[in-house]
Amino acid sequence: MLLVGCMALLLSSCAFKGYSFNGASIDYSKTKTITIADFPIRSSYVWGPMAPIFNNALKDEFANHTKLIQVRRNGDLKIEGEITQYSQRNKSVSSEGYSAQTELSMTVAVRFTNNTNHQEDFERQFTATQVYETTQNLSSVQEELVTQMCKDLVDQIFNATVANW
Repeated sequence: MLLVGCMALLLSSCAFKGYSFNGASIDYSKTKTITIADFPIRSSYVWGPMAPIFNNALKDEFANHTKLIQVRRNGDLKIEGEITQYSQRNKSVSSEGYSAQTELSMTVAVRFTNNTNHQEDFERQFTATQVYETTQNLSSVQEELVTQMCKDLVDQIFNATVANW
């Protein structure tokens, strides 16, 4: 019993300030706010709903997985950028010589500013891809594929900005 009590006391006294099980490592005593700008589409090929899907997913990720307060300007952290590329290309060829799979790709350019520690500032591109069978019409799978690519991109951005692993 004494051993169990000691272990419980030891575990309860060990706290990792600012760390959570979702991977965020934020010192909330210094970093309280975040500004996330809407990412406009700067790609030559465009699917209209892509920007709102991405922008909402990015803001939701930080709202749901951090204690940061989202502010319109002058946040302790600032994320801005643009969707720079959205394209598709043949991924594989069937035995008959026709395209069997098509790869859809989305790239975002991100500028991250940490106003509490400028050594963590960066400008970087992130890319996500999804593959679909060429027998499918892009318009029938596009929303699902773009939603998944946005989720992948948001995960990459979240990890690069606040996970610090």
